[in-house]
Amino acid sequence: MADYDLTPRIAPNLDRHLVFPLLEFLQERQLYPDEQILKAKIELLNRTNMVDYAMDIHKNLYHTDDVPQDMVERRAEVVGKLKKLEEAAAPLVAFLQNAAAVQELRADKQYNLQMLNERYQIGTEQIDALYQYAKFQFECGNYSGAADYLYQYRALCTNSEKSLSALWGKLAAEILMQNWDISLEELNRLKEIIDSKSFTSPMNQVQSRIWLMHWSLFIFFNHDNGRTQIIDLFNQDKYLNAIQTTAPHLLRYLATALIVNKRRRAQFKDFIKVIQQEQHSYKDPITEFLACVYVNYDFDGAQKKMKECEEVILNDPFLGKRVEEGNFSTVPLRDEFLENARLFIFETYCRIHKRIDMGVLAEKLNLNYEDAERWIVNLIRSSKLDAKIDSKSGTVSMEPNHPNVYELLIDHTKALSGRTYKSVSQVLEHVQAQATR
Repeated sequence: MADYDLTPRIAPNLDRHLVFPLLEFLQERQLYPDEQILKAKIELLNRTNMVDYAMDIHKNLYHTDDVPQDMVERRAEVVGKLKKLEEAAAPLVAFLQNAAAVQELRADKQYNLQMLNERYQIGTEQIDALYQYAKFQFECGNYSGAADYLYQYRALCTNSEKSLSALWGKLAAEILMQNWDISLEELNRLKEIIDSKSFTSPMNQVQSRIWLMHWSLFIFFNHDNGRTQIIDLFNQDKYLNAIQTTAPHLLRYLATALIVNKRRRAQFKDFIKVIQQEQHSYKDPITEFLACVYVNYDFDGAQKKMKECEEVILNDPFLGKRVEEGNFSTVPLRDEFLENARLFIFETYCRIHKRIDMGVLAEKLNLNYEDAERWIVNLIRSSKLDAKIDSKSGTVSMEPNHPNVYELLIDHTKALSGRTYKSVSQVLEHVQAQATR
């Protein structure tokens, strides 16, 4: 299943600290040799200030209590630099720890800068020192301290580039601390900045959207409402275009979210077209499963892909999250996925057959005969399917379901106003651009 591991594609779009949870997952799942994972961890750690952690992994990897001299020297260098940065930022840190003094701050940054300079002799040098100190703390693995200092820095900073960098850093810190509600707030704040017209350049804007979507995977597959929000974000035209042109592997996560989210089935038709368009650049069992069911009507192929999908989910760091239930552990998303995948096969199969053999249907659903019969009975009771089970002949009979003409008309025209608005907006933007030249 290492063939379907997306870590090599995802890692270049993450902060190196965010790669550690992925490596931990892969090590736990034993998708790669343990030695290979440990070497990858050390390579990552060599570019951070987490020297003690690197030393522990080195000892574990080479089964020794000794560490290379360069690691010892690097540790001394990190400790020395940390002390210097701490001293440089000390005046502002002391001010921020004084609750009464902090109350003097206002929403006006220029006022704050002037007040800090006049009353506390704190200037831009100390503010910049706070940024460097926060960044160093992050590199040392002190994510809580880094998040606090970066938040305070953004409240005082007037440099838009450094403020944006601090926001990325705070988002990474909150993700690593698994503060999903705060992480979602920071993600939305960052999205608003990225989507603004004042962003540096179109190329940087697209790249920032790609980074944002990769970082969002941690949040969306852990937050209670994440599976809906990932559809809202990834399905926006600008973000979907970025996926198709630069990161088609993200289609796995949008496909999974659409499969397990019953409320978003209306967006399925357009997404199936995207999967067809991108088959040459990316496909995996999850996207191929959808193509089998909705494009090729290949139910035998869908059955095989469903088994592969289960393995893909179990071995994906974002999809394969386990939950302990008593003495057992389960993967909730895997269970929901398989349940909905069976429903997709059943619904599509029923649309093109009037009478269905229960044995054949059970085989295509990857269930034994009794379980399949029970599953179909429950489905007919809970859904709007007009079907009857004949236990004697072992068949399911489908009643013809003619589409309502008015519903079809509404379905075909509901997106018209949105497309018209979009076209008018593009024309106006073009006219304004021409006028400013």
